Amino acid sequence: MTVIVLTVDQRSSRSRADLVPRALEVTAEVPLLRPLERTVGDEVQGVLDRPEHLALVLEPLLRDDAWHIGLGAGAVEEPLPAHARAGRGPAYLHARESVERAKNSPWHLRVQGDTADARQLESALWLWAAVLARRTPRGWEVVDLADQGLTHEEIGRRLGISQSAVSQRAQAAGLAEGRRARELVTHLATPLLRVADAGTSRAGMGT
Repeated sequence: MTVIVLTVDQRSSRSRADLVPRALEVTAEVPLLRPLERTVGDEVQGVLDRPEHLALVLEPLLRDDAWHIGLGAGAVEEPLPAHARAGRGPAYLHARESVERAKNSPWHLRVQGDTADARQLESALWLWAAVLARRTPRGWEVVDLADQGLTHEEIGRRLGISQSAVSQRAQAAGLAEGRRARELVTHLATPLLRVADAGTSRAGMGT
């Protein structure tokens, strides 16, 4: 089985409150193969096998700007244990090395795998992180409502501002660029996971 393992470690954990409960909360609705869970200290780990889930789980972590994020793409030993922290295999080794390298890397994020696809995904994630980092609370307010399916007119009514002001905030927040980045991240994660169809990657999985 080919997966992406996420190993995520809190930054400046000695001077900040424990943010692990929040990380688990904001990613709880993403249907990962193995959901994020605390491993030790301020570190969490999870496993995914669907490319469309990568952007969904990473966006809230990048938004918090409080984590070293390591992604490892590769094989895992089967059957996969019920808990992410109990797994073994090359993907876990890649994730461990990635999270260590993330501590001295742009946007505190690294990706490692056995092919050049890992570097391409990493580049896309750095560019996406740069878009997210420029968003103000007002920008996120507009983006969050837009992601719920509201039109600019509806967002304006909700926030009590003009439709023109909504458009300005959306542009400043990089709403369109962020959506394209999500699509690109999904596209570049696909060859790393070698997904053939909706069911193949779960074949032989231990439960």
